[in-house]
Amino acid sequence: MDEAIGAAHAQAAHAAPLDHPPRDFPPYRSSALRHPLASPLPLRDPEAVELTGPVFGVTDVTALDSDLTRRHHAEPLGERITVTGRVLDRRGHPVRGQLVEVWQANASGRYAHQLDQHPAPLDPHFTGSGRCLTDDEGRYAFTTIKPGAYPWRNHTNAWRPAHIHFSLFGDAFAQRLVTQMYFPGDPLFPYDPILGSVTDRAARERLVADYDHELSVPEWSLGYRWDIVLDDPAATWCEEGRA
Repeated sequence: MDEAIGAAHAQAAHAAPLDHPPRDFPPYRSSALRHPLASPLPLRDPEAVELTGPVFGVTDVTALDSDLTRRHHAEPLGERITVTGRVLDRRGHPVRGQLVEVWQANASGRYAHQLDQHPAPLDPHFTGSGRCLTDDEGRYAFTTIKPGAYPWRNHTNAWRPAHIHFSLFGDAFAQRLVTQMYFPGDPLFPYDPILGSVTDRAARERLVADYDHELSVPEWSLGYRWDIVLDDPAATWCEEGRA
C-alpha cells in the first residue's frame, strides 16, 4: 500500500499545488466517491451566514468539557494524555475565543457511535468527545486517553494510525477547519492513504504532534504539543469535504 501512495504522490504533484492535497486521491478510495465534481454554488444571502456564531448547546463551555477522562463516574481505560497547543493566524498572532472540538476512538480503537461495528470493546466511561475555548494566548488544552488504531476497510489490512479529530470554529459556521492530529513514531504512517493524501511532506509532518516531557504531569499523564495555524503556507492541513 505504501508503494501505491508513493506513486499517487508523484501523480498528484502535477495535479495540485504542494500546499493543497488533491481531492481525488486514488489510494484513499472514498475520496473518489466524495470529492466535489461541480463548482461551488453561490449563497443567495451570504451575509445571513455571518449573523450566527457557533452554538455551544444548552450550556456554556465549561472546564469539565475539556477533560474527556472525567465526564463519567469512573475512569476510562487507557493511557491518559494531555494535548495542548496554540491556535495562530498567518502572522503568528493568537486566535482568542476559538471553539475547539475533538472526537476520537477509545484506547481499543473503537468510536462510541452506532456505525462503528469494529469488534473491539466499548468503554462505558469514555464517549471520546470534548470541547474548549482558546484563551487570550490562543491556547487550548485537553486531557484524554490515547486512541488506538482501528481497521477501516479501505484496502486489504487497512488500519488507521492513532489520531484525534479536531474541529475549529471562527466567528461563524462558515469559518470551520476540520483536521486530524497524529502521534509521533507511529508505524502505520506509510500505510495510511488519508495521511498520505497530504502530498507535501512538510505539511504532512505538521499534522504530527510533538511529545513534550515538560507537559507530562507526574503520575498522571503524558504530554503532547500541537499548534494549529489557520492560514498561510505553514497552515495546518484542512480536510475539505472528507469524513
